[in-house]
Amino acid sequence: MTQNIDTIFFDVGATLRYVVEDPEFAAAAEKELMELVGATEDHDTFFEKLEANWKKYRKWAKTELLDVSEMELWLQYLLPDYPADRVAPHAARLTRLWRDHDGRRVVHDGTNETLRELKNRGYKLGIIANTITETEIPDWMCRDHVADCFKTVILSSKVRLRKPDPAIYLLGARCIGSLPENCAYVGDNPVRDVEGAKLAKFGAMVLFEDAGTADREGKAPTYQPDYRIKAIPELLDLFPARG
Repeated sequence: MTQNIDTIFFDVGATLRYVVEDPEFAAAAEKELMELVGATEDHDTFFEKLEANWKKYRKWAKTELLDVSEMELWLQYLLPDYPADRVAPHAARLTRLWRDHDGRRVVHDGTNETLRELKNRGYKLGIIANTITETEIPDWMCRDHVADCFKTVILSSKVRLRKPDPAIYLLGARCIGSLPENCAYVGDNPVRDVEGAKLAKFGAMVLFEDAGTADREGKAPTYQPDYRIKAIPELLDLFPARG
């Protein structure tokens, strides 16, 4: 690994954490979501509509390379036909429940220990992630006692920009106080994660290989990562202690 790297940014979804199916957990989330908005349709009709609206939003966000706030997400895209005074006050909670209906999110083996060790080795750590929720990642950081590891957290739902727009990577570098060429990015998506880091001229891009990601993105990679890993602890082989 180049000796000039002093900062490491991470993606979160599928990179540091992954989804575990949990039908009971998901059912409870769906039930609470319907209750909060006062759903008038039956369960299947309601979630079919919500899924269709979600797909439309995702297509728009990926095309424009923009994300919206949680309140805008629900009022303009996901439930525009529901009363705003019923939906808006619960926007943050609704976003978490919408995420939870996929399942529980857990960290990959060795993730938290690796983060702490990289911090101890003298690296500045940060997060640059596409996400629709503003609270899920900070809550995880606090719950797993790794909040002190990260100096900067850039979430697309807060800054509007989304990967692979290089602007979100450059914003992260500016906020953490590092030159782009001194930054590395660790992500699982061979299209948007690699492309964004390369266009931002980050010093290194590390791809956490996750089967199926390229297919979900729908297009072949244009750029290649500098390094590939199969597990998060392998980062310790790439990033030695800094003098």
